[in-house]
Amino acid sequence: MEKLVKTIALVLLPMSLVHQLSFGQELFEINNASIKEEMIIPSYQFEYIPDFTYEDVAKRVRAMDTGMSFELNERIFSFINYFTVRNREYTKMVLRRKETYFPLFEETLAQYDLPDDIKFLAIIESGLNPKAKSRVGAMGLWQFMPATGKMYNLHVNYDIDDRMDPELSTEAAIKYLKSLYRMFGNWEVALAAYNCGPGNVRKAISRSGGKRTFWEIYNYLPKETRSYVPQFQAMMYVFRYAEEHNFILEEPSYPLVYDKIKFNQALDLEQLASVSGICIEDLEDLNPSIKNRLLPSSHQHYAIRIPKAKSDLIVENQDRFADAVKLTSERTSELRLASNQVTTRTVAIPSAGVGERVTYKVKSGDALGKIAQMHGTSVENLKAWNNLSSNLIKVGQTLYIYSGKSNTSKALAQNNVTTTPVLDGKYYTVQPGDSLWLISKKLNGLTVEQIKQMNNLNSNQIKPGQKLIIG
Repeated sequence: MEKLVKTIALVLLPMSLVHQLSFGQELFEINNASIKEEMIIPSYQFEYIPDFTYEDVAKRVRAMDTGMSFELNERIFSFINYFTVRNREYTKMVLRRKETYFPLFEETLAQYDLPDDIKFLAIIESGLNPKAKSRVGAMGLWQFMPATGKMYNLHVNYDIDDRMDPELSTEAAIKYLKSLYRMFGNWEVALAAYNCGPGNVRKAISRSGGKRTFWEIYNYLPKETRSYVPQFQAMMYVFRYAEEHNFILEEPSYPLVYDKIKFNQALDLEQLASVSGICIEDLEDLNPSIKNRLLPSSHQHYAIRIPKAKSDLIVENQDRFADAVKLTSERTSELRLASNQVTTRTVAIPSAGVGERVTYKVKSGDALGKIAQMHGTSVENLKAWNNLSSNLIKVGQTLYIYSGKSNTSKALAQNNVTTTPVLDGKYYTVQPGDSLWLISKKLNGLTVEQIKQMNNLNSNQIKPGQKLIIG
């Protein structure tokens, strides 16, 4: 009898918790996060969204230590609710990315003696994505338009966009913000000017009868700017009190550690990846301002960010590497053409029972590019198979990988992927680090275009393990 009572209690307890919590925030999601309570059966798992009131938030805001003005109101509170309840996935995403960019922001802000909280502005601007592009052409972490970027030495050409360089764009943004603060003498108004331009802010001040604070000129500002500053202030709060709103990441994401190396020459990034064994996607992630996998002679003074695991090897053999990665006019044209080709690439996602599925536990030092090379597939496939929206992975994460050893042709056909037919004759198996240009050099007498024509390739993208017809 006693055993029966305990069993009933264990079954009813989770239901009573759900009933109790359902009277909190209007959004309540069942997820994979475990409730770590002593008497709860492990199979009952959900993500708890804590309830909170305006007064709870107001009390926390009063306790905040910040160099920015922040007086809670209903507008800011509504965005706090949005980021902590209605769009938690966005908040989780930027929390995962903060370790990559916040140390840089904090160091530069301290250098220019600006409030540390300005770092949260990049979240509102770009979601901490250095390649973010707005509908009007603003680019990078801090969303510079070409003209404004040029004022702060962020230059753009066919191959390089300095607005996407984290270090250069951060310094430019902080210099610009400092000048706006000197102009208006109020941080909220300076942030508004960063969003809509100082001209629009001056108009708002004039229409308000000469008022000088953000909330006094609020009704005279562009509609987007009225939301912009409250969103920024909401993020100031959310990041300080992430734990109170149950934003606890299971495993932190660690940025790729790198060193900076100057080659003082035009550079072929694909060749650098090939001869050093670096994943090309890692090089692109570390150097987001390089658009076509090449460093032109106009920017040969740039220091390339290299994964630390490979930097010693390159430094010790820099002369030999310099010769191997030298950019030729032929390669310049080829890389630019490959980058500008607009192709529709369909990723084969095997259905249940098709091919062999293996699991892989992410280890310290792993990157998607490295894992893809190990398993003879592409980063795009890994992301599609595991529903990943970015290249960020965490230690201990489980990835599913399809080897395609059985029924591969059928699986590809079901997913509308064109495969190279098996023909009699010679073929070449793509090795990690290979590019079409490298393969053409190995195969005297064949050009890149001939290899593409024989294999019905629409772009220069190939992957380890792929078989290419060469004769």
